[in-house]
Amino acid sequence: MVDLFDFQNNAEDEKGDDGRLIYSVTQINSEIKTILEDSYRSVWICGEISGFKQYSSGHMYFSLKDENSQISAVMFSFHNKNLKIELKDGMQVLVYGKITSYINRGTYQIQVYHVEEKGIGSLREAFEKLKKKLAQEGLFDSSHKKEIPYLVNKIGVVTSKDGAALHDILSVLDRRFSNVEILIYPVRVQGEEAKFEISNAIRYLNENHKELDVLLVGRGGGSLEDLWAFNEEIVARAIYNSDIPIISCVGHEVDFTIADFVADLRAPTPSVAAEIVAKNRTDLEEKLSMIKKRIVNNITNIVELYDEKVKFFKNCRALSKPYEIYEEKIQYIDELNEKLIFNINNLILNKQQILKLNTQKLDLLSPLKTLSRGYSVCFKNGEVVKKTDQVVKDDILNINLSDGSIKTKVL
Repeated sequence: MVDLFDFQNNAEDEKGDDGRLIYSVTQINSEIKTILEDSYRSVWICGEISGFKQYSSGHMYFSLKDENSQISAVMFSFHNKNLKIELKDGMQVLVYGKITSYINRGTYQIQVYHVEEKGIGSLREAFEKLKKKLAQEGLFDSSHKKEIPYLVNKIGVVTSKDGAALHDILSVLDRRFSNVEILIYPVRVQGEEAKFEISNAIRYLNENHKELDVLLVGRGGGSLEDLWAFNEEIVARAIYNSDIPIISCVGHEVDFTIADFVADLRAPTPSVAAEIVAKNRTDLEEKLSMIKKRIVNNITNIVELYDEKVKFFKNCRALSKPYEIYEEKIQYIDELNEKLIFNINNLILNKQQILKLNTQKLDLLSPLKTLSRGYSVCFKNGEVVKKTDQVVKDDILNINLSDGSIKTKVL
């Protein structure tokens, strides 16, 4: 049970003459807050995230909804700093927290302590299913995407006439390229009829305004439900079949739709889309001036380079004084010839010295040198007689002396 003591005491001062207990707004809201927090200290709730926002403080605010109802939710930064998943619109989650109320507004909500992803919501599931289907059919292939013209003369815009997107686009175009023609085809960008109006607009402009250089198709930011028209198959196929190049510009930089994948180019915001197609004339003139300057510099550098080469060849001795080259070569050949003769003579002299030395060595070892000192050599039948038992009486021997030979008989 909730203790109402304080409230009753405070309220007693407000009793009317008829004895009725009268609360102030703050008192009744405070009492309801206490009742809710005491009754639902810890609850688990399953639902789909919608309208998710996170402020610079880190606090997160969103709604949890099912088919028939929704409840506001808040997750303060000190609870979400360790969050393991990134919360997005369309996610089916299981949250844990307590039911409380915001006294200043008299609204109740769940203060979330913990979040678990239960699944991707029905919209997210439909998104992924269609994305997979169209990808398999080749609607996202880069080979089918048309090039966005660098300079445009006429732009078509398919968006809401009352939305901030159109205002942003017109502001950028007026500031950056005021003389560009703009054809606006207003459509609904939210609700059941939006997908038909957007697809019809794309087809109409292709059939009746072929002079358009590019189409900007999109809207400002919003929740997944708000952007859903750009996730419809009929819109995706209209974009794919367009002969005019299309830039999708749906939502904010973090928002991605099926239209973004099919379009020839995705711009993160409508303003960026306008900046892409409307090149600033001053920027273009500066770019052309820079290109011109670069061309002149390159030509000047080439001329100077070849001028230096001409001067080099003009002053080159091979062309101006070719005979000097031959004179130097002749002198060089003479020097080589002189060195060659000198080296050959040294080689011959060296070989002569070696020959003389070897001759002297051979002469010392020659048997003729021994004979000149009074020795002789005795031969029998052409063989040297070294011992007495090699001869017998009456053998004929030849005795070689230093100055001739003597034939003798053994007695």
